[in-house]
Amino acid sequence: MPATASERPLSQGDSDRPASDGGPGRVGLLAGWGRFPVVVAEALGRQGFHTYCIGVRGYADPSLAEICHDFHWGSLARFGSAIRYFRRHGVTQATMAGKIHKAFMFQPWFWIRLMPDLRTVRAFAPHFLSRRRDCKDDTLLGRVVELFAADGIRFGPATDYAPELLVKAGQLTRRGPSAFEWKDIRFGWQIAKEMGRLDVGQSVAVKSQAVLAVEAVEGTDECIRRAGQLCRAGEFTVVKVSKPQQDMRFDVPTIGLGTVQTMLEAGARVLAIEADRTIVVDQQEVVEFADRSKLVIVALRDADLGGVTPTT
Repeated sequence: MPATASERPLSQGDSDRPASDGGPGRVGLLAGWGRFPVVVAEALGRQGFHTYCIGVRGYADPSLAEICHDFHWGSLARFGSAIRYFRRHGVTQATMAGKIHKAFMFQPWFWIRLMPDLRTVRAFAPHFLSRRRDCKDDTLLGRVVELFAADGIRFGPATDYAPELLVKAGQLTRRGPSAFEWKDIRFGWQIAKEMGRLDVGQSVAVKSQAVLAVEAVEGTDECIRRAGQLCRAGEFTVVKVSKPQQDMRFDVPTIGLGTVQTMLEAGARVLAIEADRTIVVDQQEVVEFADRSKLVIVALRDADLGGVTPTT
């Protein structure tokens, strides 16, 4: 069971414990796209925390305004404003949840259109202006975490507050993989781990031990759709895993109802995900849909497949 606001150890930060007057602890939430931030906010509320949420405009679910103690719409490029918001409310502990699709970064003049504040310009100029540093997910998200930490706001994993979202090892659906499908899972797992090590993406679609599609900036759903376009016969396998160097504070592999719906539309048959390191949002609904659709979902560890994690 997740710890409540009054049960967390003092070493985890001031906002992780009750205020000196016995009031609730305070947690900041940076919310992107999808159900994941909503589920995290609900979990924080059940545990007695006051959640101060910045919803990224154009991405975050508006219902967060009703769930969180305080809600503020924010921009992707105004981190100075976000830091001031958290500091104004006494937040020293925060988490992030939800997807931000990187494709916007490759549109003309995106940096100008975002209207970044001075704090953001200084932090990200080496990535977007001088281009001295790369724009990989780990690099950019790590820079965000560093930016907040400089003002005393520490980010932790969202799964610290909702550990039940991390899928346990086992066969989730009634039907399991066939011998043929197990071969594709093992093959795809090794490819996906290598892609993760390179910080390219988390997912790969395979059939007959051949790669159909690899996830990049377009995301898992588009990767699955592309595989379906290339494999009209269908019945292919999707593997989604964490990176060997996964930082559980951000970009943790996540699936939900939309994932299995996309699989059905594209003709995929099997989904293999990494146990203990993949978030499944609304797991009961996901499994029920998969069973009705005769899909297969298994949650595995490297050891289940003979330790196929690539050497770094």
